[in-house]
Amino acid sequence: MSFNPNQKKALNIIILFGLVSLFGDIIYEGARSVNGPYLEIIGANAFMVGIIAGIGEFFGYGIRLLSGYFADKTKAYWTFTFIGYGMLISVPLLALTGIWQIASILIVTERLGKALRSPAKDTILSQATQQIGTGFGFAINEVLDQIGALTGPLIFTGLFLWTGTKIKSAHDYQVGYNLLWLPLILLMLCVYIAFKKFPRENEFGNQPSHTIPIDQLNKVFWSYNIFTFATTLGFINFMLLGFYFKSAYQLPDSFIPLFYAIAMGIDAVAALIVGKLYDRFKNKKQNILAGLNTLIIIPILTALIPFFIFVNQIWTIVIGVLLWGIVMGCHETIMKSAIADLTPLKKRGTGYGIFNVNYGLSMLVGGILFGFTFQHFQPIISMVTVVLIEFVALILFFNMKQQLN
Repeated sequence: MSFNPNQKKALNIIILFGLVSLFGDIIYEGARSVNGPYLEIIGANAFMVGIIAGIGEFFGYGIRLLSGYFADKTKAYWTFTFIGYGMLISVPLLALTGIWQIASILIVTERLGKALRSPAKDTILSQATQQIGTGFGFAINEVLDQIGALTGPLIFTGLFLWTGTKIKSAHDYQVGYNLLWLPLILLMLCVYIAFKKFPRENEFGNQPSHTIPIDQLNKVFWSYNIFTFATTLGFINFMLLGFYFKSAYQLPDSFIPLFYAIAMGIDAVAALIVGKLYDRFKNKKQNILAGLNTLIIIPILTALIPFFIFVNQIWTIVIGVLLWGIVMGCHETIMKSAIADLTPLKKRGTGYGIFNVNYGLSMLVGGILFGFTFQHFQPIISMVTVVLIEFVALILFFNMKQQLN
């Protein structure tokens, strides 16, 4: 595959941001793989973990509406990027506390940092991906991202296996959090290099001619967000799954970050496949919105996850974790690609902000809902709830599909 100068520049930006994401994911995905059991050890119950997970995701996505709007207004994309990534310092700071309320604040702070940086970063990145194909471009970024997401949990898995004791203490987890200072330093160095090489908010001038010629957010954009809310609502947060694996199944502590690492590995593979499929649909139909047809796989696979997760057998749990990773790969690739194709450049930060508020609100409601069902009901209730939610999501998908024709 040969690239013109603009495409080579775009590829450099994508790879640089991929390295930033790689180190970022070592930090926060490593922590997310163990935050659930860590909170359980230091005194939180399932319902509180569900609320914390939900609030964290809502902050992580909900604040993006404001950060995206102000990033567009001020054009200070790099300022938001630097501040947001700097707030990852809250993750290694978890090593300094054994009080679940303080740990919860730090967990939510990490999500807030992601809220500040994501619309700005995605806006810069989306301009680059449109030079080589939005699905493929976001997939490259996601693969590098998932190398970090795989490495982070494995740090904790290796640490727990090295310590040897079956029952882990809060101190064992805190040692792991302390190991995350190094990737934090490397991450900030990569952000600085990216800024020095590409300091302008628009490296490529106007968008490619095939981008939708509108100045406002259209009807399909809003239908897409309604579908996103529904299908994400039934996607159970891994923090809650990790809590459930430890409290209900009594799985060894080293298994839980290992499962998360497996999910992140399959996420990377799935991202490349669905990203290329997304672009293929667009090219075949000669329609920039045709890639949205690939979204149908998300509610279908999400509905299957609880049938494997809520069976206390290792092999079924692994299958459930693999499905969880595939769905996450779709969320991080084609869901983000869709926003780039649905929005004009001058509205893109706002578009990503609205999308992420919607996504975060869905995660908040879902975290509370499934935290409550885990605490008070048998797993069958959670299974039925997921299936009903995803059935509604399928109906909404076909409604959106009609608007594409």
